[in-house]
Amino acid sequence: MRFISLIIVSLLFVACSSKHKAKDVDTNVDMSAPVRGDSVIGVKDGDMVYQRKVAMNEELRRLELDVYDLEARVLGGPRYLDNRGLYGVLRDCRVQLGDAGNNGDGKVRWTEAREYVTPEEDYSSVGVEDKKRIVGVSEEYLKDRMARYREYKKVLEKRQDEYETKVKVCEMELATQKRKTKSSEARD
Repeated sequence: MRFISLIIVSLLFVACSSKHKAKDVDTNVDMSAPVRGDSVIGVKDGDMVYQRKVAMNEELRRLELDVYDLEARVLGGPRYLDNRGLYGVLRDCRVQLGDAGNNGDGKVRWTEAREYVTPEEDYSSVGVEDKKRIVGVSEEYLKDRMARYREYKKVLEKRQDEYETKVKVCEMELATQKRKTKSSEARD
């Protein structure tokens, strides 16, 4: 009985601990020599180590900016000051494919809907801070946000490859159509 109660208590302690709790990290490295701005080599606990240390606010900012830049390059649109992005280039190419002046059928080719990967910011709380300012606040765990933005980046990199291929295919089809139009005009 005592064994079972001990197991239950230990399970409760494990369940109460959070993977999001801040913990102390030992960054001391003996005989350190810089490799670049954020990394060193040296000795730690008798082992030779390479250590890279970054400020997490800068790491998150870099990751978010990379994702937003990639989304602008891939999808463009109103969210990104009407930058066309690869999506817009593909849409324009498919419009030209259907143009009767380019030997098309006069119909616009179907283009999938523009679907952004990153959500619009949503504030879970709106209120007054320190009786001075009206603020909106959203909170999420740092590790979860980092993981979410890494996933956005993977999805956008895959979409970039897909759209680059689709644009090339469309451009080749359009060039072929235009050659056929020129050759038929030259025969007439």
